[in-house]
Amino acid sequence: MKNILAAIIFMIASLTYAQETEDTTTKWTGNRPDGHAPISVMGDHTHGKGEIMFSYRYMYMNMEDLNRGSENTSFADALGNYMVTPTKMPMQMHMLGAMYAPSDKVTLMVMANYLTSEMDHVTRMGGTFTTEASGFGDTKVSAMYKFFNKDRQQLHAQIGVSIPTGSIDEQDATPASAPNEVILPYPMQIGSGTFDGELALTYLKQWNKFSFGTQARTTLRFGKNDNDYRLGNRYSLNNWAAFSATKWLSFSGRIELGAIDKIEGANPVLNPMMVITADTQNSGMTYANAGLGFNVYAFEGSLKNLRFGFEAALPIFQNMNGIQLRNKETLTFGLQYAFK
Repeated sequence: MKNILAAIIFMIASLTYAQETEDTTTKWTGNRPDGHAPISVMGDHTHGKGEIMFSYRYMYMNMEDLNRGSENTSFADALGNYMVTPTKMPMQMHMLGAMYAPSDKVTLMVMANYLTSEMDHVTRMGGTFTTEASGFGDTKVSAMYKFFNKDRQQLHAQIGVSIPTGSIDEQDATPASAPNEVILPYPMQIGSGTFDGELALTYLKQWNKFSFGTQARTTLRFGKNDNDYRLGNRYSLNNWAAFSATKWLSFSGRIELGAIDKIEGANPVLNPMMVITADTQNSGMTYANAGLGFNVYAFEGSLKNLRFGFEAALPIFQNMNGIQLRNKETLTFGLQYAFK
């Protein structure tokens, strides 16, 4: 709660100061360090006609220990109902993106990613083991439409589709199956297995030294995949404020509120009584995250329009359905380069 209040106070103070120094004679622009959102936010900006941007992001996300609802719980609690429980799951993601604006109103975007996940487990008998999965995830293709850009404000919408290029049949050996491999539970699969709709609406506002953004986003799953289930729909509201310390450096604070629906259906190969991650009742949640970061922007010279971003985020609230691994830290690094 203290973290939430501190972040809200920071945003209010930023906006109050910005209103006192506002210059409304120009349009919103991306040619300043806070011209892009924190690096963890996707689809936050558009481009002018003929502009192209390539991006690379690296994200590390860690899940460790257990939650039942919104409270910490013990591994012994989970093992009272299941034979196995996970204890930790670090995940790494490499994301490549490209954007192109055929007009001043429309910006096209495509994103691909490569994921690597590990999950540590403990059994009811006290044994431990680790499973691993890696591969290319789902590919996202979208278009953004700019409604207006005036008085240093911009509003744009995004509509897209997530193409199921990621595997939903990842396997690994466990103590009960060795030397044979068995299909891994839902969190260890690389893709969704379904065509998913991506919708977002983003509002941006700039002042001389400050900027603010808010983005509502949803991912809607359609049908069921070849393993007879579909992941839950996702909903989020991201809000961020940034301060331009110099022409090349800005600092940002961000708060995200979100919800993930339960998995619908079930993979018939998975035994929901074996491990908590194979039981679809242990899926879905509501959450709030807070992040702090910075952007470095080359506004001139041979590296002009090259941008480096970093953000560290932590959960400030998470209320989970059933019993699940608890979200911990998320670190995101990224490079973006735009040209015409």
